Amino acid sequence: TTEIYTLSLHDALPICPANPTSDLPMFRPLELFIGLRYTRAKRRNQFISFISSVSIVCITISVMALITVMSVMNGFDFQLRSRILGAVSDATVSSIDASGMQNWQRALEITHANPHVRGAAPYVDVQAFLQGRGSSGAMVRGIEPKLEPKVSDFSKHMVSGQFDSLTPKSWNILLGNELAMQLGVSVGDKIIVIVPQLRATPFGSVPLVRSFHVTGIYSLGMHDYDANLALINMQDAEALRSLAGPTGIRLKLDNLWNAAPVAHELSEKLGDTYSVRTWMQDNANFFSAISMEKLVMGIILSLIVLVAVINLVSMLMMLVTDKQAEIAILRTLGTTPRSIMGMFMVQGVLVGLVGIGFGVGLGSLLSWQLPNIVDWIQDVFHVQFLSPDVYYISQVPSRLEWHDVLWVTVVTFAFSLLATLYPAWRASRTQPAQALRYE
Repeated sequence: TTEIYTLSLHDALPICPANPTSDLPMFRPLELFIGLRYTRAKRRNQFISFISSVSIVCITISVMALITVMSVMNGFDFQLRSRILGAVSDATVSSIDASGMQNWQRALEITHANPHVRGAAPYVDVQAFLQGRGSSGAMVRGIEPKLEPKVSDFSKHMVSGQFDSLTPKSWNILLGNELAMQLGVSVGDKIIVIVPQLRATPFGSVPLVRSFHVTGIYSLGMHDYDANLALINMQDAEALRSLAGPTGIRLKLDNLWNAAPVAHELSEKLGDTYSVRTWMQDNANFFSAISMEKLVMGIILSLIVLVAVINLVSMLMMLVTDKQAEIAILRTLGTTPRSIMGMFMVQGVLVGLVGIGFGVGLGSLLSWQLPNIVDWIQDVFHVQFLSPDVYYISQVPSRLEWHDVLWVTVVTFAFSLLATLYPAWRASRTQPAQALRYE
């Protein structure tokens, strides 16, 4: 029995000096030292250390997966928002008068006076039917080529032709690449634009028909705009609709999240004859779906992290059971229950920190290189994960945001800390006499 107690004491207090009267200082704090020692393999039982390694691997994989998936969701959200807002505006001022905006120059001055407005451009929308070698219905938008780049990105996505070819009375038109494909035309061809607005003629009421020259093709990467939108000069659009002014003014803001307060302020200044809408109102369902999907994925992956942490609970419970004799000896030497709890909490927190560290590092690296990895897999195995014919985005995007990494780190650490409480409490309740009865 004496030999067994001596071995157990040696395992429990490996830092005790050989000479009890030595002035060598004890390791402080004791809870940290023993907690660190329990994480390493022992000669008698390496199974606990194996379980510790498994717990670290599980936490690492779950944290890495959570960071990677959230980065991909951020990438999709950013790409879709950028492409949609490249065609639509942050806010739109429109007239409730069907004949167009009266005194639109004054409305333009009021919008420019707002400190959050970085650009403003008038426009005219015309619903029309386009005829080339093929035919298709589309929205024809009249713009001012000098002002439009301040509120949209069409000029940055020209595939062929010139954006500034939309001069007044030139009757030139720019088409989306998919719309041009449907019409079977290219730069230099002519198309017929038919406006469903009946006009009285000696032969009766007929729709307005006008011939246009295709002088450019753009590609935003969004099917809704590449296949359903054409651009012409604003004066040409006013002539098509017999308007005396634009139908609205499109705005670009310093921060798209300021759209709601800016819209409210402009509505008060412009009066009841104008309506102000924001990109959030026009695309609310779309972006709400993306946000909800990201939230649900975050909750699901957080549950995976929780499962990994539960494995940590089982590892600590096994350790407490395995170290009953050593705990009892420490108690007989005067160690308080609070110190016993600290020893096992140290080990659990250490396992969590190591897993979090590896998970954050590997997850950040994977998120950074994920587009290149996906491209490599597609090239090697000749597969296409996102077909451009089906999805808005043909490449897997990834956007690592550090506030998400911080959130994952804090939540996982909190789970790891909570996982140590019950096993540590059980260890602190160990009764020395009962634990050493059969030793």
